[in-house]
Amino acid sequence: MELKELLKHLQAIEIVGNADIEISGLCSDSQKVQNGDLFFCFSGLKHDSHGDMPEITGRGAVAVVCERKLDAPVTQIIVENARAQMARAAQAFYGFADKKLKIVAVTGTNGKTTITHMLASIFHSNGHSTGVIGTLGISYGEKFIAPELTTPDPIYLYSVLADMAAAGVKYVFMEVSAHALYYDKIHGLTFEAGIFTNCTQDHLDFFGDMKEYSDCKKLLFKDGRCKAAVINSDDKLGIELLSSVDNAVSYGLKNPADVFAVDVNESLDGTTFVLNLFDELYEIKLCLPAIHNVYNAMAAAACAKLLGIKIGGIAKGLYGLKSVPGRLERVAKYNGAEIFVDFAHTPDGLEKSLQSLKKLCKGKLYCLFGCGGNRDKTKRPLMGKVVSTYADFCIITSDNPRYEDPYDIISEIEAGVKPTGRKYVTVSEREVATEYAIRLLEPGDILLVAGKGGEQYQEIMGIKHSYNDNTVIKNIIGG
Repeated sequence: MELKELLKHLQAIEIVGNADIEISGLCSDSQKVQNGDLFFCFSGLKHDSHGDMPEITGRGAVAVVCERKLDAPVTQIIVENARAQMARAAQAFYGFADKKLKIVAVTGTNGKTTITHMLASIFHSNGHSTGVIGTLGISYGEKFIAPELTTPDPIYLYSVLADMAAAGVKYVFMEVSAHALYYDKIHGLTFEAGIFTNCTQDHLDFFGDMKEYSDCKKLLFKDGRCKAAVINSDDKLGIELLSSVDNAVSYGLKNPADVFAVDVNESLDGTTFVLNLFDELYEIKLCLPAIHNVYNAMAAAACAKLLGIKIGGIAKGLYGLKSVPGRLERVAKYNGAEIFVDFAHTPDGLEKSLQSLKKLCKGKLYCLFGCGGNRDKTKRPLMGKVVSTYADFCIITSDNPRYEDPYDIISEIEAGVKPTGRKYVTVSEREVATEYAIRLLEPGDILLVAGKGGEQYQEIMGIKHSYNDNTVIKNIIGG
């Protein structure tokens, strides 16, 4: 693609050098530059790639987008916000493939993954070709791409959207993280609908406080980015959004809402309820347990209805989703007890899962969990308190300690457990802790293994070691 053609879609302050050149690719990683690339420079929190010009040009970049004038032997496009301009460039470079797709965005602290999979099941069961982008990876047709980031960076995101469009995908359901909104990853995209699930404590290591975190969530609904909005009316930020966002519909169980549920019945095998969908009533059967999945189903149903799916087709699609990997997933039975794996890694997410399992547990409720290293430390004692409030016994262990000492993390979790007087043990090695927990189980008990969900690794000192809770559990019990 000619650079001068690409420049028609960018907002440049100044162009230094020749724009009449050919661009063969886009790149923002100095280690991956190839001949003919247009490179994007960022002033990041830890590194400023504006200082990497010798390496970038040496590897073959023929032009750079930058936020200040550089001493570089290539064409420079100087802009105010290089991240936003990278998204615009990627959109144009890949032929505005997003315009050929109907894309739905889901944001919120918890529930994003389950809702995107519910929507994919609904639309697929109603004859539509779908794609999913999120924490569990990227999937469409027969393709599956292993996960890296919840929301891919723009260059990769638009390349995937182009491939989806070429493959005949019609609907794309994607998770949009707060980090993605902060870094303008979805700049230029217009969504058929945006869904807001909830806003509870997470990522305060990055955002600093809940106001900054919640303000970032609001960005999904700014400037007409979403043609319609589906918002949780039982969430504090959701209530605020409902009063300020145009074309918004609500869902909830506690406060008045356009979409709600009655006669909710929970069991380990799933959940049933009567859905009121904009005054249409229908009995819904989910194979997923827990009240928070009723919320997820209501959000998915509201969105699907807005996009033209009839209520019967919605019910069919919801029932067709048998599980979501690592999302309160019932993975095994042992000695008459049930074992669940869940991604819950926030105080609110953990509380909701434990609350639901407590109601269904006929024996003792056990919880094995840890907290990630080099992340929000303030939630560690909060999670300890939550687990000790609902579980009969806790096993505190490691969960991606990264560059921190696992024992330091465990000690900070203990600070929330000790005041409750609840019995617990600490076992730093997660696999050993899992076997210990399983051997405790008796008929009627439930074990929740929380924090990692469907992750395939344990990150220690910068190295991702192969690790999956589901696999470890099955190896222990011989399943």
